[in-house]
Amino acid sequence: MSLSWEELGDCGRLVNTKAVDPREYQINIIRSVFSGRNTLVVLPTGLGKTLIAVFAIANAVYRGKKALIMAPTKPLSEQHYNSLTSLLNIDNDKILLATGGISSKKRGELEANAKVIAATPQTIANDLKTGRLSLEDIGVVIFDECHRAVGRYAYTYVAEQSSEAGVQTIGLTASPGSKREKIDALIKTLNTENIEIRVSTDPDVERYVMEKTVRDVHVEKSDEIDAILSLLKPVIEEHLQKLYEKGLSPFKYIDRLPKGRLIELGNNIKKIQASGYRFSAMFNYVYVLDLLHAYELVATEGLYPFMSYMQGLRDRESKSRVVENILKNNGVVQAESIARDALAKGKEHPKMFKTIQIIKENYDDKSVMVFVQYRSTIKKLVDLMKINGIEAQGFVGKKEGITNVNQAQTISDFRAGRFKVLVATSIGEEGLDIPSVDAVIFYEPVVSEIRNIQRKGRTARFRYGEVVIMITKGTKDEAYHMIAKMKERKMKELVMRIKAQLDRGTYGMKMMDDKQHRL
Repeated sequence: MSLSWEELGDCGRLVNTKAVDPREYQINIIRSVFSGRNTLVVLPTGLGKTLIAVFAIANAVYRGKKALIMAPTKPLSEQHYNSLTSLLNIDNDKILLATGGISSKKRGELEANAKVIAATPQTIANDLKTGRLSLEDIGVVIFDECHRAVGRYAYTYVAEQSSEAGVQTIGLTASPGSKREKIDALIKTLNTENIEIRVSTDPDVERYVMEKTVRDVHVEKSDEIDAILSLLKPVIEEHLQKLYEKGLSPFKYIDRLPKGRLIELGNNIKKIQASGYRFSAMFNYVYVLDLLHAYELVATEGLYPFMSYMQGLRDRESKSRVVENILKNNGVVQAESIARDALAKGKEHPKMFKTIQIIKENYDDKSVMVFVQYRSTIKKLVDLMKINGIEAQGFVGKKEGITNVNQAQTISDFRAGRFKVLVATSIGEEGLDIPSVDAVIFYEPVVSEIRNIQRKGRTARFRYGEVVIMITKGTKDEAYHMIAKMKERKMKELVMRIKAQLDRGTYGMKMMDDKQHRL
């Protein structure tokens, strides 16, 4: 079937499509958006959500309206601005990148004269609250990475104001979540009337999807790690047992203790009225919480991350009674001694060495992103990579003292091929203009289906890609990996079900039934 952008009408003249071939699913989604309904677009990463947004903006401008597109970070807002100036056939002076770096008075003047605004939600929310910006002349508001439009996030306020002003809203995301309550909240916030969801196997998408393979790599724990875990486990369970005996914890063994239930346990302890009883319970709870984190660092991350965490406890200016007790515990002291000796001999978690082996054997001279949970793991992993002849750099967020300028330089060097492996925290999952890579490696599985999808989407955008997931046997890695796959599958099924309800006009009734059922 021959496709043409001209099918979308005269507004298409405002879009520079010379270098972009039309895709069936994009044309179908854009037509749907042109209906004027508030629409949630769920589309796998790398399949052109930005172009859909550009056509929605062009349609608004063609109708004599303004358009607004928001993204959760400044770098991603800048990326949208660059896309708009290259793809829209309108005067670039009428396209504004609105940031907090522009004085509020000047920003108000620029927003009044602009036809298209790209910004972060915080900037727009502030300008709406102060009256510097009005939604009166805006024809469409686009929320990129719209799964963030829940709770007290600035997206929520902007969405509410858009709804009150009767402005069309469009949400863009690769995953809105796997929980019904969260998707319902998102649909309510964006006042969604229509859902356009595509998956890689849909007939109008399948031929445009680059092939991607996903493989799991299972790694055994070393003798040193097993020894450390055998020392820490009874110490943790001693204090968990005390909570169990008080009737506060339904679990007395850490192997059966879900992280969510542990957090819930802490919240329940805070509600205890009797101060002495509450203090005793909190002491044991914090003991379990702190030492369980150390236990999981050894099990799934490495010896260096474990020792860095323990040193962090030791370096606290004012140590609580719990921390003092942990640091003096004989089992903990022995565990640290084993880790210290092993590191001195050049030993580490087998997962680190396996990751390096995989890169050297499979991705020599190819671009790779390695996603890692903790910055201490990144430091050690990058150091080991360099020792093993791999050109690698770490990439962490501003909380670690990294400025936007530092981040931009690192990404620029990566794009230019000055190094081949980028080892990143979750900062690399979304919100930054990171190029597509040949392979993505999960140093550990993530339980969030949104983060799972974002990470995988960094490869196979324009060419074949691979995803490797590292799993330490007999640890939380195995459970997290299983949960993530289940959530991803559940997300697709749930969104399709909600879409069908919206199409039939039964969605509101379903929400009322669910609410009454909960009551």
